[in-house]
Amino acid sequence: MPEVKPMEGNQAVAEAMRQINPDAVAAYPITPSTEIVQTFAQFVADGEVDTNFVAVESEHSAMSACTAAAAAGGRVMNVTSANGLALMWEILYITASLRQPVILTVVNRALSGNINIHCDHSDTMGARDAGWIQLYGENVQEAYDNLIQAVVIGEREDVRLPVMSCLDGFLVSHSYELLQVEDDEAVQEFIGPYQPRYPLLDIENPITMGPLDLWDFYFEHKRDQWEAYGPAKQAIIEVGQAFGEEFGRPYGLMEKYHLDDADFVVMAMSSMAGTAKDAVETLREDGVKAGLLKLRAFRPFPSEEIVATLQNAAAVAICDRAASFGAETGPLYAETIAALYSAGMQIPCCNYIYGLGGRQVTPEEIVGIYRDLERIAAEGQPSQPLQFLGVRG
Repeated sequence: MPEVKPMEGNQAVAEAMRQINPDAVAAYPITPSTEIVQTFAQFVADGEVDTNFVAVESEHSAMSACTAAAAAGGRVMNVTSANGLALMWEILYITASLRQPVILTVVNRALSGNINIHCDHSDTMGARDAGWIQLYGENVQEAYDNLIQAVVIGEREDVRLPVMSCLDGFLVSHSYELLQVEDDEAVQEFIGPYQPRYPLLDIENPITMGPLDLWDFYFEHKRDQWEAYGPAKQAIIEVGQAFGEEFGRPYGLMEKYHLDDADFVVMAMSSMAGTAKDAVETLREDGVKAGLLKLRAFRPFPSEEIVATLQNAAAVAICDRAASFGAETGPLYAETIAALYSAGMQIPCCNYIYGLGGRQVTPEEIVGIYRDLERIAAEGQPSQPLQFLGVRG
């Protein structure tokens, strides 16, 4: 029977990894994801999993080993944060280009400098064009649920892509919540046995992998890779529905919170969505038609679904926990505005950069965003769409 247990986000991820029982994990621990690797390594030492755990000398080596193990025909997982993800950069592109469904938990953390170990999304936003599916969880339960679903999504025959399952460092990774832990057998039945495609260890059917690929074919191969992301979006929807049918917690590309009649919409990802829900409830009690669009899947980016969801809004605030230096706005805002513009929609929108380096965001600050949206709806498109939430000076 499923059990409800108090767990930190990191412990919940390690528990999901234990239930998945991957063939290989190669990892180099880094704050704030270290606890996941430590806990899972204990599972390996205690014989609770059959995983070949490889302790490597760097994150670059970790992702190299994971990609090689996946190419050999194994179900493979890894864990990292921030500077560790940045050190994997070269191999992230290779993993996706080779269509190896490696599953990577990223406990989001600010990138240096200056040195900071707390949460923002600069690490995964920096990797957004590497070809990985990206899922973002709001809380401990979603971190657990997303990791199980990530295995099924990435391994689908029409997808075969690596997946990042992301949770906010410290805010979720080190926070205790009541977690519904499913039966080991039910998790195994949901993910099913791994079916490798063209494994290198199949010596009866040898293939070439990762060859030199110059101007004569490289472009065509990238075009083929592009085609995987439409099926990936559908896989996220279908796997989320199947997960709901099996475990009672359905998922999709996004969560719509009080959006049926919302005039003023905040769009956010990860743990901020939970805080925004409190603000929405407060405003609804005052008669303000506030709503929240929580984006769960950032890659592939659900442009059509976002446009359909926001089409009746009077004003929208798009919140980024990452700065895109040299750009006019944050990355989530830029992609959302491009989607709206392409659909011929001119909804007044503003962009809030928030929470860099782990700075807390309060419900009162988010209520202030909704008050700004009331003014923007009355006045039209703001001349300065970018704001920094909670910054001094």
